[in-house]
Amino acid sequence: MLAMNHYNLSGPPGALDPLSNLSQWDTEMVEMESLAHQGNLTSDRPMSGGPIAAALSMTLGVISNIVALFILANAYSHQRRRSKATFLLFASSLVLTDFFGHIIPGVLVLRLYLSGGVFPEAVAASSNGSTDPMCQFLGGSMVFFGLCPLFLGCAMAAERCLGVTQPLLHSSLVTTTRTKLSLSGIWLVALCVALLPCFQLGSYTYQHPNSWCFIKVLANDTQEADVAFVTLFSGLGLTSLGVALVCNTISGLTLVLARLRRRPSGYSSSHSHRSVAKSHDIEMVVQLVGIMVTSCICWSPLLIFGLMSVMRSYRGSIDKADMATYETLNLMGVRLASWNQILDPWVYILLRRAVLRKIYLITKCQADLNGSVLRRWEGNSFQSKSSENSPVNRI
Repeated sequence: MLAMNHYNLSGPPGALDPLSNLSQWDTEMVEMESLAHQGNLTSDRPMSGGPIAAALSMTLGVISNIVALFILANAYSHQRRRSKATFLLFASSLVLTDFFGHIIPGVLVLRLYLSGGVFPEAVAASSNGSTDPMCQFLGGSMVFFGLCPLFLGCAMAAERCLGVTQPLLHSSLVTTTRTKLSLSGIWLVALCVALLPCFQLGSYTYQHPNSWCFIKVLANDTQEADVAFVTLFSGLGLTSLGVALVCNTISGLTLVLARLRRRPSGYSSSHSHRSVAKSHDIEMVVQLVGIMVTSCICWSPLLIFGLMSVMRSYRGSIDKADMATYETLNLMGVRLASWNQILDPWVYILLRRAVLRKIYLITKCQADLNGSVLRRWEGNSFQSKSSENSPVNRI
């Protein structure tokens, strides 16, 4: 366009040599196409810091999950309370799932980073419905290891809600065998959802900047199956977060009310046993609240952005500017979701009863110190005022 305007304003057509004009036009067009091609390659290739950031993130996730697994295994071997053992079994499964969910997709993404991304032909073939085994495996892994932590957090919250509100029913229903069956069912449901594209119910494609694969949410040929698949994935994730929020709220309110209703009485063995049980319940609910908050922060953006993207893409109301915006939002969403597998272990590590007791003692000592200083200051002030008002001082 700029070249055309330049030549239109330069004078009449006969003022320039046609051959030289054509040669110059072709030269500039080749240069412009070369620059555009370079720009596309630069925008599609991952940033130079991508491999380093991916390697550091994967290393941090591996270390965090290994430390948490060691602590959980040690606590499970010394645990005698069945409700606490059930919670530790769920927590161990969550950390183990996060460990493999960080390793398997992380290695594939790191391989794509180091190889400079995928070729445009592979991206186009994947977008047109051709089967790319690596993309299918990476997309299925992200869906599977994305749903499992959300399902596990929901199941843990429901189990604790039943244990806090109905302890007798919990003791009769929740057993180790049933817990293991529930874990197997959770993994099976997540696997079935991840395998739906194998039955032509949805599809996985390369996502911007062609370094990862996920559900097709942005495309010109979005089908009803793609919309249904994204809706199923986002709906299951958001429903799990909502159920966990309700169950943890009920558990927390129940514990707070029980704490307020308790009256000071003489200490006995039964009273000590109930105090230990309540402290275990408080510890588990605090950890569940931490896991729920972490999951909401890390997963909600990707679940919501994916649903918004596929809806607008299916309606055909996304232009090029909106496409770039939604690509950036989805990329930020998946990066934030990957941090859930790093932060989940630290929620358990930092919110254990031993750590919480130390924090409580430090806070209490600080409060007692401030209170003693305040009482000393008030006493001195009272004494000075009384001495000033005494008859001796007035004389």
